[in-house]
Amino acid sequence: MHDTPTLPEKEFRSFAPGFWSDKNISPADWNSATWQLKNRITTLRQLEEHLTLSEEERAGVLLSGNKLAMAITPHYFNLMDAADPGCPIRRQVIPRIEETWEDPDEMSDPCGEDSHMPVPGLVHRYPDRVLFLVTDRCASYCRYCTRSRVVSGVGEQELHIEFEAAFRYLERHTEIRDVLLSGGDPLLFSDAKLGALLTRLRAIKHIEFIRIGSRVPIFLPQRITPELCRMLQKHHPLWLSIHTNHPRELTTEVRDGLALLANHGVPLGNQSVLLRGVNDKADIMKSLVHKLLMCRVRPYYLYQCDLIQGSSHLRTSVADGIDIIEQLRGHTTGYAIPQFVIDAPGGGGKVPLNPDYVLLRDEQRVLIRNYEGKTFEYPEPVLVRR
Repeated sequence: MHDTPTLPEKEFRSFAPGFWSDKNISPADWNSATWQLKNRITTLRQLEEHLTLSEEERAGVLLSGNKLAMAITPHYFNLMDAADPGCPIRRQVIPRIEETWEDPDEMSDPCGEDSHMPVPGLVHRYPDRVLFLVTDRCASYCRYCTRSRVVSGVGEQELHIEFEAAFRYLERHTEIRDVLLSGGDPLLFSDAKLGALLTRLRAIKHIEFIRIGSRVPIFLPQRITPELCRMLQKHHPLWLSIHTNHPRELTTEVRDGLALLANHGVPLGNQSVLLRGVNDKADIMKSLVHKLLMCRVRPYYLYQCDLIQGSSHLRTSVADGIDIIEQLRGHTTGYAIPQFVIDAPGGGGKVPLNPDYVLLRDEQRVLIRNYEGKTFEYPEPVLVRR
């Protein structure tokens, strides 16, 4: 049995071959994205070969085919503690019976994407930018996925994408300057398919800025190859938003993949979701953001967990998120502090949340406090009438 040793969370290390140490897997196979995808953990039997499952996990796996498929790459599976159901990696990707709990506040489409979709696959909520959902598949499936209704092929809906209709919409709407590719995970596309998509978008002159949202660098760092990075480099300005929630996810393989992207001029940002038992403590979040900066990744957003159906066991209070930001602001590098946001339920867009630093404001002054709790007065300008 494989156990994850206790290590300082800020240390970079490889966990390979881990659970596969007795399988005689060649380095070439292990480092192949194709092999990793073909050998994902997808069944209860595979889980129980390596882990001591709790009853909550076992029941959750048996029911997972009705909501969101289970699939875990060998690379990511190796990060798990074999004996601890509370392991922060296990909580993210192994189904639990709590996913079947009903909560009247939860929704199948908590961000209201379907109601802002002028053509299938294209979400136009903000004035100058769109979300382009290009696939419904991921390397592994997060149990709190905000698109579990359409992702993985077993949800209540299918993701319909009409690429040509989407391109025509983008061509007509000259106010759109920013396109975010997401899904599912666009980096599961072959280099040729993703390159063709980027080339088609770059042919639309008013599109200035392209982003890709991906968890592949974390779940499947073997996919980040020099060939992929050279292709991406042709389409600048292009940014990549990765999704990392816990410092253990930043392994040496992930660090090296991110370095390859950065060395090819791809700016990197990170989006985390605040999750109970995963990253809802300030010391864990501080280790995460420090490791991200060491990987040349800017912590960008910390999301309050969306009200997705079956996520109540993973959601924290909003106060927890504000408290984490309070414990980061002033206590570490400004670059390390993400913006805490709620994606307003029903489609209201992202709303930033911060600790209350403004204590009083009137026409004469603003009374503020700093991270130490000390108060300061800043005078408002006096308007001189002529």
